[in-house]
Amino acid sequence: MSSKKDKSQLSDINFLKLALSLAKKNEGLTGENPSVGCVIVSDKKIVSTGVTSIGGRPHAEVNAINNLKGKHKNLIAYMTMEPCTHFGKTPPCTKKIINKKIKKVVYGINDVDPRTAQKAYKQLKSKGIKVLKNVYQNEIKDFYRKYIYVKKNNLPYVIGKIACSNDNYIKSKSNKYLVDENTLKVTHLLRFRNQGILITYKTLNDDNPKLDCRLNGLKKFSPIKFIIDKNLKSKKNSFIFTKSKVKNYIFHNCFNQKKIKSFNKKNIVLIRIKEDKNNNLNLNEILKKIYKLKIQTLLVEGGKKLTKEFTINNLFNEFYLLKSNKNLKNKAFLNISNTIRLLSLNFKNQNLLDTYTNKDKIIRYF
Repeated sequence: MSSKKDKSQLSDINFLKLALSLAKKNEGLTGENPSVGCVIVSDKKIVSTGVTSIGGRPHAEVNAINNLKGKHKNLIAYMTMEPCTHFGKTPPCTKKIINKKIKKVVYGINDVDPRTAQKAYKQLKSKGIKVLKNVYQNEIKDFYRKYIYVKKNNLPYVIGKIACSNDNYIKSKSNKYLVDENTLKVTHLLRFRNQGILITYKTLNDDNPKLDCRLNGLKKFSPIKFIIDKNLKSKKNSFIFTKSKVKNYIFHNCFNQKKIKSFNKKNIVLIRIKEDKNNNLNLNEILKKIYKLKIQTLLVEGGKKLTKEFTINNLFNEFYLLKSNKNLKNKAFLNISNTIRLLSLNFKNQNLLDTYTNKDKIIRYF
């Protein structure tokens, strides 16, 4: 027979599972702040829930407390991450918890933000609030792997994506798209989940892509666009320059003032980047600049060269290979077999995602 303590722990885990499912709802949509889920319980019954708002504020704890209706006794707050203790653009969540006279706080992992990290426990305990931490932490920590990486490295979490035929070609002589409509939706889902997207001018000039999310209702969450263009060879009549309502960013190292002035007339921000030893723009410096623009997650939709450079320099945190079931043979060009081998060497794990809807393969490297 389970002890009373065992049953209590099981109850805590169940409420944290719900908090985690709430956090997943706004994953990638909360700006610099992590998406946190919060569940408030009274006498083992859920009386309120909250999730970090789109854009990052209000925080989950504030939303959950504001959503409380009526009077309740013995309130317990469950949250996926340690509540913030610092004054920023808003007061700390711990202050809100204390003022609401919540009796117990349970959270999954400590925050890695130095302004808050491991400070909530002591602060809440000093006010007589019972605190349990590191509950259901392995599952919750896995969810926050991107946030943790960004905070520890001051770099965006980089996800790569490329589509190819079954025999590893990325360009077809007859078809614009190599994979089917359902697999293409995965691309748009990745764009929805990432704050920025990076391509080269070659991809821009060859494909004239929109680089937005075209899933119903999600277009407003399209990523900020970044282009690597060392010598400013991008076509200025490209769709993203003429139709985009937000600023686009070009990384370059061009000193031709006439070219620079012509791009400055467009809705474009030019950022100069130094070259590396191979006379290419330094990818590490590009990632640092993107991080300074408050981009936490970056999708790289590169062609053969950019994907290979990111792979060789081990700059991908994850990678998605969208693979058609068709062989192209002499109907295609640009084979990426070597890059796929490098991906297998760089990543410890890979799994085949089941899309249920088509014959294409989606392989995730992580």
